[in-house]
Amino acid sequence: QLQLVESGGGLVQPGGSLTLSCAISGFTSNLDSIGWIRQAPGKEREGISCISNFDDGTNFANSVKGRFTISRDSAKNTVYLQMNDVKDEDTGIYYCVYARLWVCANGVPTDGDPRGSGTLVFVSS
Repeated sequence: QLQLVESGGGLVQPGGSLTLSCAISGFTSNLDSIGWIRQAPGKEREGISCISNFDDGTNFANSVKGRFTISRDSAKNTVYLQMNDVKDEDTGIYYCVYARLWVCANGVPTDGDPRGSGTLVFVSS
């Protein structure tokens, strides 16, 4: 059974950086992808980024493009979300999700199953 566990959230100042990790246990195939979504207070859930298991192709939401990167360490079975130049509006709970390959090839997932329990990112000075 696939399980996703996020870590790395915390308090960060505007303009700062933070790295989130998604530890993956269980089987995934080249037809799958792993994504990040976030839920901010009072806002709709937002897809942030994803990475394809097939070719490590990536996609990003316009709101984070140029500031966030996504990568994987296959040896550790972990996907990372590097957040740079963070803004107040990046505050939220960040979830790691499983998505089918075609979802990541055509944009970013806005949800997935399974989904981790989330890690809180709070941007504040």
